[in-house]
Amino acid sequence: MLHTREPEKKLPLYFDDISRCRTDGREQKIALCSLDGTLITSTYPFAYFMLLAFESGSLARAFMLLAAFPVSLLLRFLVSNEAAMQMLVFITFSGLKASTVEFLSKAVLAKSYFRDMNPRTLSALVSFGKKYMVTAAPRIMVEPFLKEYLGVESVVGTELQVLSNGYCTGLIQSGSLLLSGRRKLEALKNFFETIHVSCPDAGFGSSDSDYPFMSWCKVKALVFLEAYKAIQKSEEIVLPSSAQERIKPLVFHDGRLAVLPTPAMALAIFLWTPLAIVLALLRILVPHTPYSVMLPLAALLGIKLRIKGSFPPKDPAAPGKLLFATSHRTLLDPVVLSGVLGRKVTAVTYSISRLSELLSSIKTVRLSRNRASDSQTMRRLLSSEDVVVCPEGTTCREPYLLRFSPLFAEVSDNIVPVGMYAEMGLFYGTTARGWKWMDPFFFCMNVQPSYTLEFLEALPDERTCGRGKRTSVEVANYVQEELARASGLKPTALTRKDKYQFLTFVQ
Repeated sequence: MLHTREPEKKLPLYFDDISRCRTDGREQKIALCSLDGTLITSTYPFAYFMLLAFESGSLARAFMLLAAFPVSLLLRFLVSNEAAMQMLVFITFSGLKASTVEFLSKAVLAKSYFRDMNPRTLSALVSFGKKYMVTAAPRIMVEPFLKEYLGVESVVGTELQVLSNGYCTGLIQSGSLLLSGRRKLEALKNFFETIHVSCPDAGFGSSDSDYPFMSWCKVKALVFLEAYKAIQKSEEIVLPSSAQERIKPLVFHDGRLAVLPTPAMALAIFLWTPLAIVLALLRILVPHTPYSVMLPLAALLGIKLRIKGSFPPKDPAAPGKLLFATSHRTLLDPVVLSGVLGRKVTAVTYSISRLSELLSSIKTVRLSRNRASDSQTMRRLLSSEDVVVCPEGTTCREPYLLRFSPLFAEVSDNIVPVGMYAEMGLFYGTTARGWKWMDPFFFCMNVQPSYTLEFLEALPDERTCGRGKRTSVEVANYVQEELARASGLKPTALTRKDKYQFLTFVQ
């Protein structure tokens, strides 16, 4: 609960502060909320246009959009907001398939939307049984996310012209650009008339253009964006648990940009990229150097490594070599582990490109997904060398652990769990839709890529399949729980199949 007193500000007649909005007993009520500046703190959608342009696969489009930003400011002041918005929409959406935009809304933009949300507005909104949104942004870039994660019924927003083949022209349908308060109110009244609702029970807004539709609602709640941002700088606003239960957690998302590309940030990314490419090429060569100079050279090139726990002692009397079972954050997990240990390990993988195999500094062995064959392969390797396996079978960016495949537990009792945590500032070093062989390159393009390795104690005999007579599923679940407990991650039953069903787009 917040105790900081907010700056007093005169409210429009009959308007109340959203922090005083009731959240109990709203299950049968209808809420109408503005997106821009109310649910999210961004009042202008340029950063999301830039993210969409970049992630749709066109650097040229993203560069054109950034170059057009100063022109859009001139248009806003000299002509109109409508003219500026129409220009940015045309550059962003022309030639894109509408279905692609809708997919990216859920799979890519979702992370940025969540990061940009005002928790007070979100807490009030999700307490209502039925939720509707209004925005000046194109509807197709916000509605899929809002429906998927917040359970929003529908979104009233700017409508784009879409050809019969599904491609956007980049033009806006006549009269659908919802920038003015009058136009918002007209569009909302028409929409609610079609669903036979006289007026919403509550309206949430933050700007002058929201006042008309807020006055139409029974309860009017205003968001003081400046006051919220001032409080946010001094203390963290935590979403109540009751509100968290009503929101679908973000487990999987895709895209290369790890930041919201505001105009300043987008410019910084473009200026950094030439140097980042050179730096990435040098960093990628580090694992190919002798182990004696590998870690100092990594530090010299700006790669940050942190090691927790102690290296496991090898028991000479124990049969076979060590099997390292790690959480999976990027394709570089086994390579980083090998560098930290200062010796070669063999990585067994479920899926890796041929090019990644050729570029790898350590030996990689591809598994066939045939249980008997894979078990035999791993036992053969463990008879002569240390092996590292990522039982999740795929990476996860958020603080969750996917289900551990139990195969690793069957082939060895000498299991050492290792927590791997990768931090990326500008670019994500993982992808579901893009070129996976580029993952290490993007990871190394960050200003200071960081890895933390946490070595846990080797599994005690009573927790293994052979000496402890446990089932492989019990051992796999135990390793997952131990890694989750040590790292503060949440174990799940989600699998690689769940991830790719959500993140792989089929036209």
